Amino acid sequence: MLAWIIDTFIRFGMYLALSIALAWSGEFGIGIYLILIFLIEWFYPVFFEVISDGMTPGKRAMGIRVMHSNGTPIGWPASITRNLLRFIDFLPLFYVFGFITMMLNRNFQRLGDLVAGTIVVYREDRRARHRVPESTEIAPAYALKPDEAQAIVNFAERAGQISTERADELASTTGLLIPDNKSPAQTLLGIARWITGK
Repeated sequence: MLAWIIDTFIRFGMYLALSIALAWSGEFGIGIYLILIFLIEWFYPVFFEVISDGMTPGKRAMGIRVMHSNGTPIGWPASITRNLLRFIDFLPLFYVFGFITMMLNRNFQRLGDLVAGTIVVYREDRRARHRVPESTEIAPAYALKPDEAQAIVNFAERAGQISTERADELASTTGLLIPDNKSPAQTLLGIARWITGK
């Protein structure tokens, strides 16, 4: 809803700017103004969703994006379909039909998303994804291959998303030498800190 409000204010700003710019041109200007309002109202979200990785300015501000349900980037046909069906989602007033549709499916998709095969998701924070947790650096017992080093760093970046027991279980499968005073997960975190130089 907040993303929609932001995009609505942006569109109204565009309408105001166009009305000022075309005010001097009489009936011809009014005709051009109405055509531009139609194009902006219906194709503003389509344009941004396709060229900006599924994000209108409002969606970008709120950290959400649109993609195909299978995780691939949204294209022109799907974006046009989902946005043209906004009219039905809006009925009878203030997106009541769209809200009811969202409540009736587990992915909270409105009718336009169901027909277009799209879904709105939270955008991944790339900065957070590359954060290795605090830990004492531990040099590995032997030289690591690039793919081994990458796997250890990937593990460290995701360690906070799983339980301590599961992290230790996964870390113990690496075959690395684990110091007596360290858990397998803590050893991998330390090696990840050493690899990244943090």
